[in-house]
Amino acid sequence: MKKVRLDIVGLSYSQTQSGAYALVLGESSGSRRLPIIIGGFEAQAIAIELEKMSPSRPLTHDLFKTFALTFHINVTEVLIYNLVEGIFYAKLICHDGTRDVEIDARTSDAIALAVRFGCDIYTYEFILKNAGIVLDDESEAAKAVADITKAANQEPATETSGASELTELKSKSSEELKNMLQTALDEEKYETASKIRDELNQRKKS
Repeated sequence: MKKVRLDIVGLSYSQTQSGAYALVLGESSGSRRLPIIIGGFEAQAIAIELEKMSPSRPLTHDLFKTFALTFHINVTEVLIYNLVEGIFYAKLICHDGTRDVEIDARTSDAIALAVRFGCDIYTYEFILKNAGIVLDDESEAAKAVADITKAANQEPATETSGASELTELKSKSSEELKNMLQTALDEEKYETASKIRDELNQRKKS
């Protein structure tokens, strides 16, 4: 089957769904996007590596990388190989110097490891055909992911603390946010760090 190379296009916190994050992958040589709903821990693990943040202690995915490299095992490719009832299935292609071994993994964990090992992410054409969307505006992609989350009957947010926290972040200066980000990392409050990072990135775009 034909494989299609994917890049990470966007990662953002869902404003409408509690604990949900929108990970949007895009084909490297096309305009189709593959939206995936992932959990908070995995989203933070991906964001921290993409932004080159430095946690005070290794996260689980950092530990996996260190363990693998210590025994001369490298992750050379991540393949999202199936889609069943809205659930994506992925595997790690690993090489120990003499042979390739495939290891089953959750898609979110596989991508968190892909960004750490710097390896390519692939999927099959039939998955993009069935689950891919074509959007010119990435903000529309995030909205589409939120709609997909809703359709999957995930629990809607019932607390207002998230909205008030976002309002507080918007009232801070960029310098204050950078200091808050470092403090959050030092205290291992990675969800807070992720929200601060999103606000800083939004300011860079505007």
